[in-house]
Amino acid sequence: MEISVLQKNNLITMLLILVCADLLFSGFEANALPYDYTASIECLETPLKPLHGGGIILNPELNMGLKGWQAFGDAKIEQRELAGNKFVAVHARNRPTDSISQKLYLQQETLYSFSAWIQVSEGNEAVAAVFKSGTGFKHGGAVVAESKCWSMLKGGFTSDATGPAELYFESKNTSIEIWVDSFSLQPFTTEEWASHQDQNIKKVRKAKVRIQAIDKLGNPLSNATITIQQQQNKPGFPIGCAINKNILTNTPYQKWFTSRFTVTTFEDEMKWYSTEVSPGHEDYTSADALLSFAKQHNIAVRGHNVLWDDPKYQPGWLYSLSPAELSNAVHKRIVSVMSRYTGQLIAWDVVNENLHFSFFENKLGDQATPNFYRLAHAVDWSVPLFLNEYNTIEDSRDGAATPAKYLQKLRQIQGLTRNAKMGIGLESHFGTPNLAYMRASLDTLGATGLPIWLTELDVLSGPNQAKYLEQILMEAYSHPKVDGIVIWAAWKPQGCYRMCLTDNNFNNLATGNVVDNLLRQWRSRAVSGLTDTRGFFEATLFHGDYEINITHPSSSAHSFVVVSTNASLQSPLTFQVSV
Repeated sequence: MEISVLQKNNLITMLLILVCADLLFSGFEANALPYDYTASIECLETPLKPLHGGGIILNPELNMGLKGWQAFGDAKIEQRELAGNKFVAVHARNRPTDSISQKLYLQQETLYSFSAWIQVSEGNEAVAAVFKSGTGFKHGGAVVAESKCWSMLKGGFTSDATGPAELYFESKNTSIEIWVDSFSLQPFTTEEWASHQDQNIKKVRKAKVRIQAIDKLGNPLSNATITIQQQQNKPGFPIGCAINKNILTNTPYQKWFTSRFTVTTFEDEMKWYSTEVSPGHEDYTSADALLSFAKQHNIAVRGHNVLWDDPKYQPGWLYSLSPAELSNAVHKRIVSVMSRYTGQLIAWDVVNENLHFSFFENKLGDQATPNFYRLAHAVDWSVPLFLNEYNTIEDSRDGAATPAKYLQKLRQIQGLTRNAKMGIGLESHFGTPNLAYMRASLDTLGATGLPIWLTELDVLSGPNQAKYLEQILMEAYSHPKVDGIVIWAAWKPQGCYRMCLTDNNFNNLATGNVVDNLLRQWRSRAVSGLTDTRGFFEATLFHGDYEINITHPSSSAHSFVVVSTNASLQSPLTFQVSV
């Protein structure tokens, strides 16, 4: 963890020592079954061992022949072996669902983590895992499997009933064989799931700090009083909310917003249809004013969005352009908006919803999106460039935007923009959350090592809206690969997009109370105490910026601010301070 120190009141000496963090939060609680966050996005010659030892799957590595497994539909199955690795091969498939299956028994309100390693006989094809029960079908996840190597499918679901179920696989291309190995299905109770979140928060969102007070000769000062206070609105983990131009003229809205959030996204004001209503007549007045407001209140801004691939959300004049004219207009748009705000934003959503729509690709060719990112990188290389998409973590049934499909598009972009800083933008427009699938998807996407943000988080209106919002926020905040969250609840008098946090008088709704309660929970309370006989005082704190005051009868008081500039790393810190 890199630390900078702002000096006050003639602070004499400040020595920072990094010490090992491994023993701080080792493992989960003794009574909680640990969750394995491992995910692989590489296509391997041999599959890895099944997670959780296979969980409740019988014969997960096919070491007992086909025991526990049977054909599903009209498929034929057989055990095969390559280079000492045993697996099941499914062939003679006539329907997408013709595959292999195993009968299971599920428990109600239990979260199931699922994984398997998949290979296809030729080409590359999407293969999905499905769980059939008396209450319907649960999609456990999907992967784009390849030939000649093994790909990991990781997913999950929550069972809504106790009773028998059956696991099977499906792929639309019936001409291919499906090979499967290293199955795992691990159940977790809701209490165990919550314990993973709690322990991960301690591990990845907090750090142990040790302060030693010494006199000018280097002797420890016992009974020195130390007070540690986290600075207002300066947490280590950014949580924000979208805004729109209504905030510029509404003082209650401003007070409510600025007292809570450290990052924002403009709901519409930076989008192309807002800034260039007619060709050649650009108007950034609203976006400029919102950016000025954000700067005034030390609120970081994500740039949203440069291009939107949905044909419904284009400037009206764009539809009649020829491909050459459209290409010129897009080039001008990218250069215009990004050069205007270079150095003033923390990220760009360069292309929005590219996995579901293809307005630009249909007119400009399959390489349109990689070319957009190449130009975007040339204009602003200082911040991450995000691909922003929905249903990648929200809905396991949406085959267009699975983590595997997202990674496929990401690799296409990176193939043309190798030096660009990329980011993973997950819109997060939820209905009923599938937390097991959400976590598994974040595991898979997190294997890229790229920054991950939930960029437009909201929950469909309903009696459980606030409850679901709390579940999603807890899952996202506790996941070690998530770097920030923006809630999609910009206020308008006529109502928000799908979810508001306040009423029109800026009194919290139930959703707003959820956000406030979690923001308080994820802040360190003021800590004070006396140094021990060796001059030490210890505290465990959430990442963020802190003001620390030290007083001792033999010396004048000293105060300084500790600013964490890399809060994603959590080494315990030892400060030695001369007073």
